[in-house]
Amino acid sequence: MSLDPNTNPYRGLLPDLPAYACTNCGHWQRWPAPGPLTCPVCADVRNALPEHGFEFVTDKQADELVTGFWRPTAVDGVTEFGTEPRFGLDSSGWVIETDSGLVGFECAPWYTADMLAELRRMAAGKGGFGVLAASHVHGYGALWQLQQELEPRVVCVGVEDLEWTKAFRVTWPADDVLVLAPDLTLHRTGGHFPGHSVLHDSRRGVLFCGDSLKVDLDPDGTPVALSAHKAFHAQIPLSHGELRQYLAVVGALDFGTVATPFEIVPGITTDHVVHLVRRLLAGPPDAAPVPLEEL
Repeated sequence: MSLDPNTNPYRGLLPDLPAYACTNCGHWQRWPAPGPLTCPVCADVRNALPEHGFEFVTDKQADELVTGFWRPTAVDGVTEFGTEPRFGLDSSGWVIETDSGLVGFECAPWYTADMLAELRRMAAGKGGFGVLAASHVHGYGALWQLQQELEPRVVCVGVEDLEWTKAFRVTWPADDVLVLAPDLTLHRTGGHFPGHSVLHDSRRGVLFCGDSLKVDLDPDGTPVALSAHKAFHAQIPLSHGELRQYLAVVGALDFGTVATPFEIVPGITTDHVVHLVRRLLAGPPDAAPVPLEEL
């Protein structure tokens, strides 16, 4: 199914409660003052608990903690937005140019005034900023902030992951397949999270893979190993049923580059992923990295 994001009937309906970010993982919650006591993402088995207890910061405090940057990537027409120093999971936001405007996939932990100004400048020259989406909660970052500041017509995540979206309003819950823009299609893989989705850029041959894959890099940034997990921190592997779903979805997509919520990695191909999943299906569940030379 494809969407036509021409109008946004949800504009102005965002919740007005204050937003708080967990300093351990960066997850944002809207919560009555004085703020939440626990972070649902850190309390989940797929993330690590904070060693010294939960701590939360407001939007104003976050703005004082980080500076922002944006830069072109190895993929033409894709710009990375991020923050320094590390905040939370330290995710990046990818802004993708399409024939119908800009699409944002995943988000940085916070957007400074300069970052927002650059996004508005880009949108003015590229047909607007119409669609904002994410693979799953570990890639949300400050998605709520972009919805509030830029008012994209469509905010899209997997329908089975709505429980993690209290900080923003989902205007288009995605099922198994959804065309976000020309040559950009969202596919639900499940596995890591029930609604986990990947975004396939068929024009550029890029799979924005969320956390369906973990890429190990050497000090020079060259990919050396590949793995897949239900939970990376706890090293919980995917089940065979979840792996078969990955294979059915990702194995049918043509790509030569992957983009996780943290980096863009040229040289990881469909064949690499297919061989990884088939290897994992051939024995007991395993979350260990597999050298690329063996795939």
